[in-house]
Amino acid sequence: MSKQVPLSVVIITYNEEKNIKDCLLSVQEVADEILVVDSFSTDGTAEICRALGVRFEQNPFEGHIQQKNHAMQQAKHDYVLSLDADERLSPTLTKSILAVKNNWTKDGYDFNRLNNYCGRWVKRSGWYPDCKIRLWDRRKGDWGGTNPHDIVLMNKAAQTGHLQGDLIHYTVRSVEQHINQINKFSTIKAGTLEHKSMAYLIFKFVFNPGFRFVKSYFIKLGILDGFHGLLIAIITAFGESLKYGKAILKRL
Repeated sequence: MSKQVPLSVVIITYNEEKNIKDCLLSVQEVADEILVVDSFSTDGTAEICRALGVRFEQNPFEGHIQQKNHAMQQAKHDYVLSLDADERLSPTLTKSILAVKNNWTKDGYDFNRLNNYCGRWVKRSGWYPDCKIRLWDRRKGDWGGTNPHDIVLMNKAAQTGHLQGDLIHYTVRSVEQHINQINKFSTIKAGTLEHKSMAYLIFKFVFNPGFRFVKSYFIKLGILDGFHGLLIAIITAFGESLKYGKAILKRL
């Protein structure tokens, strides 16, 4: 394909008034349509979106995967770029997307995601390059995975390419936010473990936290991320304890 393709940028939101404006501004140069699908926010998310003139719709939230697939299907164009509200396109990634719109040769494209943790860019700890497919032909793939960790799953015959530039992700702004996030996500994950045996859950509860700490801090070189890397490793390990602990408690 050698002609320019029209691109829909699709974003799901819930109470994202602190993030959504910067996200929307970062995609304006590449978007032929910007669609925000909101889960009935109670803050100023809707007002910000409407003030910026984007297409704004609301849909009940049944899960990250379900909401993102719903949003993708509401887009006007088959070529979609999906972002979360706390993500932005870097200048280099913007140029790469503009170039590929004029010469779309693959079914989907991935790129690196650079995460900001409590004000620091994390280059290790298993958090970078954190490569994601976020730009694709929706006829060739959709959202899958296990909530809340959604991923784009391309069809078996689909071909993908890699784009230069980082997707900027303001993932965690405070330790309190990280702990609250871990607590929320561990509850969701625990609900996906109902089919697992009690022996499996106990084994994971005992050994997974330590393994995740070692992996993040030593194997993935989180130790070179300084104190931020240590915090990430500790809280990640704590999240494993919560996930399997909550799953076990449901059986008792």
